[in-house]
Amino acid sequence: MNRIMTGAQMVIEALCGEGVTDIFGYPGGAILPVFDEIYNQTHRTRLILGRHEQGSVHGAEGYARSTGKVGVVLVTSGPGATNTVTGIADAYMDSVPLVVITGQVPTYLRGTDAFQEMNIVGMTAVCTKHSYLVKNVAELPEALHHAFHIARTGRPGPVVVDIPKDVQIASGVYERPSIGHPTYRPQIKGDQDKIQEAMKLMWSARKPVFYTGGGIINSGTKACELLRELVRATGFPITSTLMGLGAYPASDPQWLGMLGMHGTWEANHAMHDCDVMISTGVRFDDRITGRLEEFSPHSKKIHVDIDACSINKNVKVDVPILGDCACVLEEMLQLWRTSSVIPDKTVLRSWWQQIDKWRECKSLAYANSTTTIKPQLAIERLYNLTKGRDVYITTDVGQHQMWTAQHYGFEEPKRLLTSGGLGTMGYGLPAAVGVQVAHSESLVICITGDASIQMMLQEMDTAYQYQLPIKILIINNGGSGMVKQWQRLGHNGRLSHSVMRGPDFVKLAEGYRAKGLRCERPEDLDAMLREMIETPGPVILDCVVDPNQDCWPMIPSGAAHNEMSLGPEQIA
Repeated sequence: MNRIMTGAQMVIEALCGEGVTDIFGYPGGAILPVFDEIYNQTHRTRLILGRHEQGSVHGAEGYARSTGKVGVVLVTSGPGATNTVTGIADAYMDSVPLVVITGQVPTYLRGTDAFQEMNIVGMTAVCTKHSYLVKNVAELPEALHHAFHIARTGRPGPVVVDIPKDVQIASGVYERPSIGHPTYRPQIKGDQDKIQEAMKLMWSARKPVFYTGGGIINSGTKACELLRELVRATGFPITSTLMGLGAYPASDPQWLGMLGMHGTWEANHAMHDCDVMISTGVRFDDRITGRLEEFSPHSKKIHVDIDACSINKNVKVDVPILGDCACVLEEMLQLWRTSSVIPDKTVLRSWWQQIDKWRECKSLAYANSTTTIKPQLAIERLYNLTKGRDVYITTDVGQHQMWTAQHYGFEEPKRLLTSGGLGTMGYGLPAAVGVQVAHSESLVICITGDASIQMMLQEMDTAYQYQLPIKILIINNGGSGMVKQWQRLGHNGRLSHSVMRGPDFVKLAEGYRAKGLRCERPEDLDAMLREMIETPGPVILDCVVDPNQDCWPMIPSGAAHNEMSLGPEQIA
């Protein structure tokens, strides 16, 4: 039934029609009519008031990635809109479905450099899937519903809907579009001939490896289940990017660990030496490939992805399969199980023997200490103390992020929320806020660094206001750890502006009405971690670690997978 309502009412009606229960945002003059409708309709949806618009976007990202739903952001014009750009770019790089609704100056003031006017549609053109500038109220319902369809369909991503204030006040007819979108229809089913071609390579492979990424998780739970079935049916080894961790259980013997710049010795060497690579839901980005001309030089490459732009973009592949990962994996599994072809298990056994030799070097080992907390130990102990619990981990960006990927075993998808493509410091805390909003009964832990946490620390006040019991583990190494590592390796140890004194995080936590803890001795670590986990409400644990510990193993910049270094402190 068509109804007459204001543009602001249409926004709430469309959001509720799309199943939105939580919005992340910050008010301002150009978006006040919509905020007024939220005030009038609190029984239908609630707004999580952030303390910075960037934090609101990261909150929506955490919400979206942990639930599979579209995250929603609502902010004002000018600086409110421009403050969202980093979060929008982060969501674009990591394929996170968002609808970002921005207020705009009235249509009659556009182009006059009016107070807080900014062309946010033009500004975000390179980091959104699509954008709408709504010019009259009649366009608004279609723009809003199409935005949701585009954000969640195909390769997920952010969509901006910019609504002038006079459009929010004007009245019109609300009618929901009858179809998702008339022209945007991504290909879901893979080409049968290409899938058959891929299967022939898999049946004849002597040194196969599955290389998986965040596209598997974006495809949904079914895709992850099918991946697990196919990997076990084939007996092939499997590795993953940072964004794909959890799609395949880390405890499984076929799991090689993460690959790439700080991946395991066995994962990177298997990628270099393989003869058939089954790449699923990946982008072949530079942190994974290393030197492109030496990337898996002897392999036939199969690439499954729903985004046509990702295929043959960075690496030329032999069998491109455009389609949804779940659909293609289901076809592959069916063909593998029903085929009369019997792969040579002796050949595969020989490949596993080689992989086991690579595993013997124990590339994630480190020299422990009785006097100083090693950051790897802090992550390992956190993992052991939370194993088996309903836990979500968010991280910021840097060494602690890589140590988390290396030493925290993820068994299920959507349990690690981190910034991959853009590498956004400040992501972890607001993302944890979003995850805790979505999963009120779960244990949500943000693993961060003393530099990263200070970029979005004000979101602690959001956690307090909404009584979100997030736990924050600061791996405190006295500055920007990854920057220091690169300066030690490539700039003769000159630590130019990467060392920070840092605040008293215990007092800072108390200022935000949270529990503050500080741990400096290895023998106190377990007790402090337990106290952090078991304390009701938000907690900050400042864990002071060895400031000179670097993250190993590592592929040096411009090197190939088989040229990675184990580091000076690696032990067997």
